[in-house]
Amino acid sequence: MRKMKEHNSITSVKIKLKKLRENAGMPYYGTDFSAGADLCAAVDEAIAIGPGETVAVGTGIALEIPTGLVGLVFGRSGLASKRDLAPANKVGVIDSDYRGEITVMIHNHGKERREIIPGERIAQIVFVPYIKGVFEETDSLCETKRGEGGFGSTGRK
Repeated sequence: MRKMKEHNSITSVKIKLKKLRENAGMPYYGTDFSAGADLCAAVDEAIAIGPGETVAVGTGIALEIPTGLVGLVFGRSGLASKRDLAPANKVGVIDSDYRGEITVMIHNHGKERREIIPGERIAQIVFVPYIKGVFEETDSLCETKRGEGGFGSTGRK
């Protein structure tokens, strides 16, 4: 069982980090109550991203995420709203048994060429506990009011 520590009413857990490149920055929290730690670009020079392009941007770090937690990599709202740049897969999943470099696939959703500069904050990582499902095949599922109603089936309120 991992040892968790209370800090200002927030649970924290130790995450081991290995720098893979000299220019790698440590992830950091912007405020005491930030849920996501900022991940920075470990690049030697600016990376150009054309409209509609996706590029891999390394952070230069590898993590040892404790068993029972997953690292979820989200975009940064400022990067998306001001420069049209966001993770291509929307949310990256870093499993606890992965030991490679944390790399973020950045997509340019805009119409202008954009750049990622060395050390720039490119994404944020949030550590979340998860529950593994044990799948059991069956011929029927219990009935619900919604039933098989899909996208938009619950209507507007």
